[in-house]
Amino acid sequence: MFKELIYSGLGAAVIVRQKVEDEIKTLEKNGKIKKSDAKEFLKSLEKKGKVEDKRVKKQIKSLIKEVIEDLDLATKKDLKKLKEELRK
Repeated sequence: MFKELIYSGLGAAVIVRQKVEDEIKTLEKNGKIKKSDAKEFLKSLEKKGKVEDKRVKKQIKSLIKEVIEDLDLATKKDLKKLKEELRK
């Protein structure tokens, strides 16, 4: 279910991006926006997208850590500690 949610979000983002690019090209073609302004706008959107991507990844990572703790699952750190203790 989580995977489907991620794929749906990514699919929606791709569709929105394509629609925005198409609309900007139409505005540019009709002379309502300069080519340089269109490029700057797209760069701005991309930059904001990258910032948002980092924020979402950080949030997901935090949520996963919280779930692991709630379920009391062993982490890599726990396993490494156990291996070291077994070697003694």
